[in-house]
Amino acid sequence: MQRLSSLITALIAGLIFGFGLILSGMTDPAKVLGFLDLAGQWDPSLILVMGGAIAVATPAFLIAKRRAAKQQQSLLGEPLRLPTSRNIEGTLVLGALCFGVGWGIAGYCPGPALASLASGSAPALIFSVAMLAGMALFALIQRYRYRS
Repeated sequence: MQRLSSLITALIAGLIFGFGLILSGMTDPAKVLGFLDLAGQWDPSLILVMGGAIAVATPAFLIAKRRAAKQQQSLLGEPLRLPTSRNIEGTLVLGALCFGVGWGIAGYCPGPALASLASGSAPALIFSVAMLAGMALFALIQRYRYRS
């Protein structure tokens, strides 16, 4: 029963997140590319979206961190697995660069691309397939690296 409540909570959170992405315009590649075009027709409106996300996430992470130190579990009883590493490694930097370049070329990042699939967007489908292929390639490379 606890697992079911966790899945339902995750579904509701995902739906709220997806709705927020659509409402904010994050699923429109032209709006995202306008935000990233600092030298041209810059559209700063997505700063408010990012600021809102930070404003919501910061207190939630502070509560989760405090809770993890005491109880090691979420409000629904699931184990809390907060990041512990503070190392900035080459793979992190490379991944962040790939993410940024992909976002700048396509105008999509993973969440908005998946939310855009619901509208039948062909570019979102192509992006999502490419994203999944990249994730699979990364998993294969990691498996090979750690096997050697």
